[in-house]
Amino acid sequence: MGATRVKSAIATAVLTMLAACHAQYDTEEWIELLNGTNLDDWTVKIRGYPAGENYANTFRIEEGLVTVRYDQYEGDYNDRFGHIFYRDAFSHYRILVEYRFIGEQAPGAPGWAIRNSGVMLHAQDPHTMPPEQDFPISIEAQFLGGLGDGKLRPTANMCSPGSHIEYQGKFEETHCINSASATFDGEQWVTVEVLVLGSDKVVHYVNGEEVMTYANLTYGGVEVSGHRPEMKPDGEPLSSGYISLQSESAPIQFRRVAVLNLKGCMNPDAENYKSYFVEPDPEACTF
Repeated sequence: MGATRVKSAIATAVLTMLAACHAQYDTEEWIELLNGTNLDDWTVKIRGYPAGENYANTFRIEEGLVTVRYDQYEGDYNDRFGHIFYRDAFSHYRILVEYRFIGEQAPGAPGWAIRNSGVMLHAQDPHTMPPEQDFPISIEAQFLGGLGDGKLRPTANMCSPGSHIEYQGKFEETHCINSASATFDGEQWVTVEVLVLGSDKVVHYVNGEEVMTYANLTYGGVEVSGHRPEMKPDGEPLSSGYISLQSESAPIQFRRVAVLNLKGCMNPDAENYKSYFVEPDPEACTF
């Protein structure tokens, strides 16, 4: 083989190796939070009950889907707001949720909660919630279903139980702010994705389209009750926490909940370096 051909072969090999390395660095490693079989990685917390008690089988697996139902409740709903928390906490991440509303609202539930659910972001540890606490201190990406009446009812809105945000450049005390999404009637599947960057910025997407953004998350507000005061240090940044799905009297199903962690090793020399990380975690690096 001539010298020119040898050099060309070496160059090709180097380029192939570099391309493989870049592909490895850029490959997104999503964490699937639902296994379709059980809820072992999750903790249920329902108002009126201690963490870990799944009252009346509120959260269950049906045909591989995480399903929220109230058919085993005794009496009316009675403000038994519920949440199910994933085992790990996150600070910088993308979360993708595929959901659909099904069936009729639980008897005796408040009118504002019809076809109403959500995913809670930066939520407190469920084991720090007393039995009578209604909602976890968190930021909520609220899911709403259309009522079939032709009126606008967007989804992927922002609600703030025990928290505050900055919206359109202003400190905001309004508890819930609507997004710019379309209205989704019936039992159709909807995909909501949220980009969460610590306490700095949050962006909501519906079916791939950006529908709202806000910033500067802090503890505060009054839209939470029954909590321990020390869990709500008003004015402090709300920068990390747990992910939870709601049961707010509306039957709902989740077929996918996945997280792309954006905090990790940002040292290019490490084996687990990823080019999409935005928040460094030097202790996570492996060499």
